Amino acid sequence: VYVSQGPLAAEVAKGKLEAAGIPALLRYEAIGRVLGLTVDGLGKVEVLVNAEREAEARELLQESDGP
Repeated sequence: VYVSQGPLAAEVAKGKLEAAGIPALLRYEAIGRVLGLTVDGLGKVEVLVNAEREAEARELLQESDGP
């Protein structure tokens, strides 16, 4: 439901979702995790939720202007 270029914004989005009762997971782009890079898609972090809660999660993040 959300993609960031680094872990900070993804962690904030995950926290907002979980505070609203929506379980969320983070998926890190592998090389960015190892090298700490956040350039040109390296270091991309995806916030994932269950498909049944996707619309609710997107709405919540949009209401709060993203993470």
